[in-house]
Amino acid sequence: MTTLDRLRPQTVHVPLGDRAYDVLIGEGLVANAGPIIAERLGRRRALVVTDEVVAALHLPALTASLDTAGIGSTAIVLPEGEATKSPARLMETVDAILDAGLERGDLVIALGGGVIGDLAGFAAAVARRGMPFVQVPTTLLAQVDSSVGGKTGINTRHGKNLVGAFHQPALVLSDLGVLATLSERHRKAGYAEIVKIGLLGDAAFFDRLEALGPRVFGDGLQEAVATAVAAKAEVVVADEREAGRRALLNLGHTFAHAVERCAGYDGRVVHGEAVGLGLALAFRFSQTLGLCPGQDTVRVERHLAAVGLPTTFDQLPVALDAPSLIAAMGQDKKVKDGVVRFILLNRIGDAFVSEGVPPEALRTFLHHEGLPTP
Repeated sequence: MTTLDRLRPQTVHVPLGDRAYDVLIGEGLVANAGPIIAERLGRRRALVVTDEVVAALHLPALTASLDTAGIGSTAIVLPEGEATKSPARLMETVDAILDAGLERGDLVIALGGGVIGDLAGFAAAVARRGMPFVQVPTTLLAQVDSSVGGKTGINTRHGKNLVGAFHQPALVLSDLGVLATLSERHRKAGYAEIVKIGLLGDAAFFDRLEALGPRVFGDGLQEAVATAVAAKAEVVVADEREAGRRALLNLGHTFAHAVERCAGYDGRVVHGEAVGLGLALAFRFSQTLGLCPGQDTVRVERHLAAVGLPTTFDQLPVALDAPSLIAAMGQDKKVKDGVVRFILLNRIGDAFVSEGVPPEALRTFLHHEGLPTP
């Protein structure tokens, strides 16, 4: 009996030809990561990239598992937080790969949330012109979003995720058991990326989430995670490099990334909270433009509020203004020919890419949302 036969995780396959991989969703995956990796990818050497908070909680179990499976490893432990997604930390990680003497066929293992996954994945993409890497996401947000799809990158002073590469993982191990160590705040933040899937293209999934409410964090969690991952995988396979349909996964993110940038990536607003607000704003903006019915907007706002996500600017612990937010949107990676692209909605489950929202309409909307507009 293999390790996977014993653990029986749920598997979502991402069929990308010779770069296909599986996302395993279940419990006990961190403590059994070594045998799973050895069975799936062979016994290679590895560098584990993690942060100080996750290292204290989960690195010993992962390292022991790798040792048991005969996978020699070293680890680099970085500071926790969005500021770690920087050029300096990227080079520090690449140097750690080279200092460890890892070869092109060895592994980089990302143990942490989205920051670590994005950074480690980018380091794996550029070190020795490309190395395989394994995602071991330890936050709900990373399990349903950033660990799947191959987007890697870092932030610069110009904005979030503007430097990076598409580099698919070789394997994703999403251990639901480690989510017990998350704060309630970060569980709620991660949920924003789950509900987004229902709002952009699966109204029936949103109906189930709406019925579950806060109970989604209990016995409904594995179904919710697996459904969100499968939906994202389907989109990624259809549009790996975000030339078309994959852009829909950015629902709420044009607002969210601008909020994060204006907040200074200092932890006062975490990514999932910004996305939750961004989803509410996307529905209200769509309604303002005469696209989305008001009853759908109300349903979405009520659901986001019920699970504890912000829906208005005045619920944030930072003061924002419209000009700064609009300027931040202008640096978004979704800008095309100088025009900010928004993901808008006709209704719940029916999103589309809008190539040209009138700037005055955006300024007026933000003014009505309570932001200063000099």
